[in-house]
Amino acid sequence: MMPRFADPATADEALPLFLLEEGAVTEWAAQQADVARRWITASGFDGTLGRCLAVPGTDGAPAMALMGFGTRKQRARGRFHLAAAAAALPAGTYRIAGGLPADEAEQEALGWLLASYTFDTYRGAEAKRSSPLLIAPQGVDAPRLEVLAEAECMIRDLINTPANDMGPDALEAACLDLAHTHGASLSVVRGEDLIEQNYPLIHAVGRASSRAPRLIDMHWGEEGPLLTLVGKGVCFDTGGLNLKPGTSMGSMKKDMGGAANVLGLAHMIMALGLPLRLRVLIPAVENCVSANSFRPGDILTSRAGLTVEINNTDAEGRLVLADALTCGAEGAPDLMISMATLTGAARVAMGPDIAPVFTDDDALAGALAHIAPQVADPVWRMPFWDPYEADIEPGIADLDNAPNGGMGGAITAALFLRRFARAAPRYAHFDIYAWQAKAAPARPKGGLGQGPRALLGAIERVFDIA
Repeated sequence: MMPRFADPATADEALPLFLLEEGAVTEWAAQQADVARRWITASGFDGTLGRCLAVPGTDGAPAMALMGFGTRKQRARGRFHLAAAAAALPAGTYRIAGGLPADEAEQEALGWLLASYTFDTYRGAEAKRSSPLLIAPQGVDAPRLEVLAEAECMIRDLINTPANDMGPDALEAACLDLAHTHGASLSVVRGEDLIEQNYPLIHAVGRASSRAPRLIDMHWGEEGPLLTLVGKGVCFDTGGLNLKPGTSMGSMKKDMGGAANVLGLAHMIMALGLPLRLRVLIPAVENCVSANSFRPGDILTSRAGLTVEINNTDAEGRLVLADALTCGAEGAPDLMISMATLTGAARVAMGPDIAPVFTDDDALAGALAHIAPQVADPVWRMPFWDPYEADIEPGIADLDNAPNGGMGGAITAALFLRRFARAAPRYAHFDIYAWQAKAAPARPKGGLGQGPRALLGAIERVFDIA
């Protein structure tokens, strides 16, 4: 069930929810009825950020609810604080009766919606929880927030689904469902047809799996600028012959997080009816071990004609993206964006919360910097550092898929991708984590959207979409 706000017609029956900052509780409580004041005092409620309290009326039934809203400085150190109330309060319908600053309303209302997400596909009915409903706060764009929440839930579901149920075939099926929902068209190149139609790197990475590799190509919209989204769809990554250790392999169902995130962004764009021509390209593969696995030392020729020396079969994401980016650039997009769970170096540089974005486009980078904090979707610009270009040129071939040196790995990976996107006049690459390692408000442990909300607003700004 997708997250929704409560029907505003139920406002009269909804329980009032007051957000109280630290230091404001005593004065506010003094203005309440004796029963409420005594209950608040006895409970020791002091406005601590995230603490919730149901306050009974004279009949013993809940008459209102309180949530500690800390201080603005404390709230700036996190996001989605209202989600704590959505997780703690009993089922029912609530309305914000006071204390929510207008400039925080959109973010907090979205957090409430996202707090209802649970991945319970593989659990019994007894594990399912009824979430409290919120009447959308005054002044927020409720339909838009519901679309953003839908997209985030779809992203999380795709990433959280284990690889036995989310292989290239299932990822294709998910794309087909999305295309049917929005009236988009879909074509797929599979298996040996990848060789016939000149996608050799996608084929090489995915050929060892029993589930055929494929390139999924979705089109939507007939007017406006052409936006092409490319998402890494490695549904499971063993590392290939450069086999990962078991501790690293355990999370590799999330290696299609780039594909999930571009599909979430695509859903936002189509559901909101943005005046764009949209194209989504997803190379969907499994990087497996078999007698026909591609090998360290192989030299492969890409769709672009550039040769690539394989120095590590665990650097496969940039290979499948290379052919997809070449295909995307051939369509002459006005803007092309790639998203991928590509490098551990990006996590070392930015940690798990921040999605690095590489782009030479100052207007797009500026739009992202402006929008990202507003939509609680942190991104940070990183450089396409030209002096490192030599690091991805091994001498024996045009490019090296895993240069030695151990430094600047996120940058050299981005530079590798840029070689295949050069025909696109505007290009940005997101090296995302797509995973929440520790539960946080509105973000349970598991799959995560990183960048789509910021990108949606930035695309609207760059293309001057009202």
